[in-house]
Amino acid sequence: MRLFSLAAPVAVLALAAACGVDGQDGAAAPTGAPLETRPANGVGQRPAFPGQTRAPGVRTETALVHTTVASGLEEPWGLALLPDGRWLVTERPGRLRIVTAGGEVGEPVVGLPAVDARGQGGLLDVVVGPGFGQDRLIYWSYAEPREGGNATSVARGRLSPDGTRIDDVQVIFRALPVYDGTMHFGSSLAFSGDGRLFITLGERSDTPMRPQAQDLGSHLGKTIRVNADGSVPDDNPFVGRAGALPEIWSLGHRNVQGIAIADNGDVWTVEHGARGGDEVNLDRAGLNYGWPEVAYGVEYRGGPINGGVTAREGTEQPVYYWDPVIAPGGMAIYDGAMFPGWRGNLLVAALKEKHIARLVIENDRVVGEERLLTGLGERVRDVAVAADGAVWAITDETDGKLVRLAAR
Repeated sequence: MRLFSLAAPVAVLALAAACGVDGQDGAAAPTGAPLETRPANGVGQRPAFPGQTRAPGVRTETALVHTTVASGLEEPWGLALLPDGRWLVTERPGRLRIVTAGGEVGEPVVGLPAVDARGQGGLLDVVVGPGFGQDRLIYWSYAEPREGGNATSVARGRLSPDGTRIDDVQVIFRALPVYDGTMHFGSSLAFSGDGRLFITLGERSDTPMRPQAQDLGSHLGKTIRVNADGSVPDDNPFVGRAGALPEIWSLGHRNVQGIAIADNGDVWTVEHGARGGDEVNLDRAGLNYGWPEVAYGVEYRGGPINGGVTAREGTEQPVYYWDPVIAPGGMAIYDGAMFPGWRGNLLVAALKEKHIARLVIENDRVVGEERLLTGLGERVRDVAVAADGAVWAITDETDGKLVRLAAR
């Protein structure tokens, strides 16, 4: 095991109450000035309903402190908690490590398949299987090199008792079609309470690939739902439909890199927009979330996306969108005891804006937003909640960090 220094600075954020709501004790829906004050890229675009963007700012009453627990990780991407309190952390170049709560970073776990780590590709998300206590199965997504290019795949394997290797590796899902590109692989993983595995996929970014998000004969730009062994659940929405791939749960996504499933079974996803238009979606079976026919924001190069259409019959509106973007990574639903007033809130990692966005949810709408971990000054890639209710995050840097955010 390699031990990385724990002597990194500890930052304390004393956060005073604002709007008189949403601290440790919880309260009614906040009202007040929007947290975001920068001009929007989508000039003249209007939200479809009040509160769809620029939610009122809220503040946590409790003082918070963040501690850098480990450093020296190379572009960490996925974060998953093991039952014993250690963390599985993926590094995009293709390594999986185990990091203890005390900051000991293990050598790379042996046995993972090769990845295509060009551009945005590589080893991506990791989750612990629902039966880990009995079978020690973990699951991971990655950009798999294939004939003619690459595509996102998901594999599973048994973590050895000593945590040094993965045995019995099996690829349970391979996205199609293959494409020779380096962008928009997705991919986030989450298990629902009934043991189904959700997989999010990007549409591969390049303009000729965008229509894939609307094509039911393609996995790209979709949320996928499979059984834990990769087989297709009988109740998936497109099972039996001619020309449709049965693994598809929903369509019309750009590049989803965060997913979280609530106790009631609601599936929440977060995806990257272009210049404006990062989206939070309540991701429901069989629905079309619009990309590239409908979008907020504008093209990276400037100019409207598909003529500037932001709503169309037959497509779903995002629950929330950011313009300007935050470049969202992973996401978690807070369910811990440390911050009772946060329960049911969405915690969204922000790469470009270097924070965690806490979204207060009421009746499936965002009614308040807070920026956490702003003092760290690094790209936050993924976020998770530990057993004690502390929030943990990884930063997407060449000297990536594992960070704990807790009540002081």
